[in-house]
Amino acid sequence: MRKSVNPPPTRHKGLVLATLCATMFMAMLDNVIVNNALPRIGQQLHSGVSGLQWVVEGYSLVYAALLLTGGTLGDRYGRRRVFLTGLTLFTAGSAAAALSGSTGALVAARMFQGLGAALLTPGSLSILRHVFPDEKERARAVGLWSGVSALGLAVGPVLGGPIVDAFGWAAVFWINVPVGVAGLLLAARVLPEFAARSRRLDLKGQALSALGCGALVYALVEGPARGWTDVRVLALAAVAVLALAAFFLVEARSADPMLDLSFFRDRVLAGAAVSGFVISFGMFGAAFFLPLLMQDVMGWSPSDAGVAGLPMTAMIVIAAPLSGALTSRHGPRLPLVAGVVLCATGLGALSLYGAHAHYAQYVWVLGVMGLGMGMTFTPVSVTVMQRVDPARAGMASAILNTLREIGGVVGVAVLGAVLSSRFATHLTDSLHRLGAPADIARHLPGTAPDSTAALPAPVRDAVDAAFTDALHLALRCGSATLAAAALLVTLLLRPRRGAGPSPADERPAPQPEAARP
Repeated sequence: MRKSVNPPPTRHKGLVLATLCATMFMAMLDNVIVNNALPRIGQQLHSGVSGLQWVVEGYSLVYAALLLTGGTLGDRYGRRRVFLTGLTLFTAGSAAAALSGSTGALVAARMFQGLGAALLTPGSLSILRHVFPDEKERARAVGLWSGVSALGLAVGPVLGGPIVDAFGWAAVFWINVPVGVAGLLLAARVLPEFAARSRRLDLKGQALSALGCGALVYALVEGPARGWTDVRVLALAAVAVLALAAFFLVEARSADPMLDLSFFRDRVLAGAAVSGFVISFGMFGAAFFLPLLMQDVMGWSPSDAGVAGLPMTAMIVIAAPLSGALTSRHGPRLPLVAGVVLCATGLGALSLYGAHAHYAQYVWVLGVMGLGMGMTFTPVSVTVMQRVDPARAGMASAILNTLREIGGVVGVAVLGAVLSSRFATHLTDSLHRLGAPADIARHLPGTAPDSTAALPAPVRDAVDAAFTDALHLALRCGSATLAAAALLVTLLLRPRRGAGPSPADERPAPQPEAARP
């Protein structure tokens, strides 16, 4: 059943775009700004590596698990209402995170932030499509929206370091509060209401997806600490497999699914989805552990570690408009494949440098990684706008954002599992050769540097060497995954036989209304 759609006020187009860009910037910034604060959080809240991983995972997991539900709620109750609700929850969660006095309270507040972000994000692309009906104007708006999202991911580490040095770790959450309040006031005034069609809530699908994703990530994070043969870990892994299998079965049979599996039958959309997933897998995983290496092993301050990321930030800003121009001229294949290959190269090259490497030696690697990330953001958003008809733009945007977030969650969990397992093995062997007590192995870098500083120099060096070796293995695993994904994306986006690679060939006509459920 169709509902009336209030026409957007033309005079407010710029303010609508500014509101959507500001809130997306805040949501993306919060994904990564906390990384530079992790060592300080570990010191002050006495968190282990597993606890610090959940500070990151708690936000991303809830965000990813509830994005599709956020899109459904927006369709049913109105984009504006759901957007304002999500922004309110996100702002309140940020204040709660800043006031947290324990790791458990901080993880709970991060999950609350993720809930808010899941409600405000899915409708952004759909709102842009309605507010900017002209194709050229809309392309510029989507390019700016995508560029701002990428910028949020890029400047998070740069801003996080100086903020932590000057005001403490809680400040990385307080910074969201004035931005959120200003966004609420502006959105309430200028954001138009869109309620395109009524949909029933897919409660069964949502429950299965949340259960499956939660069980999977919990098993991956806790596996190295408890052991992969631990009964709880094995039980959670089995629950994840069964729940996710049931989820896909339910969605395949549903007349109005929260995850439309026909989305993946379009090879161009599937290629864009794979690109978004693997970029998040590799880059979010690396972004979690690099601050620990720089601050706890290399001895950098949070500010210095943040400033070190400026070349990556600069290249993302340069690459975003470049990738948009390439997409318009040649289609999404060239920028997407190039971006994934560049990120794979950067992760692999970074694993060649140890704790004693000079910044000037590996700064080029950060530039390559930034260029690769920047090449992928705009093509993915533009592909959704071109390949999906307006009625399905919200669902398609939610699917892509879900895959990006799931990629980040799985990346931190999988690469964290690789790092933790290799670290424990390497450190145990090193301590055995030194004749040191075995219980020293619990002093991991990034969790208790004050206690490792009190250890004898040979033991402290063994801890640093074990962590560096484990990080190198995790980076190489991420690089190999990205390289394999680049080949898959190349195959998915290859031109059809007898057809040229023109962008027009990659934009099918929208589906007729009668063909949609």
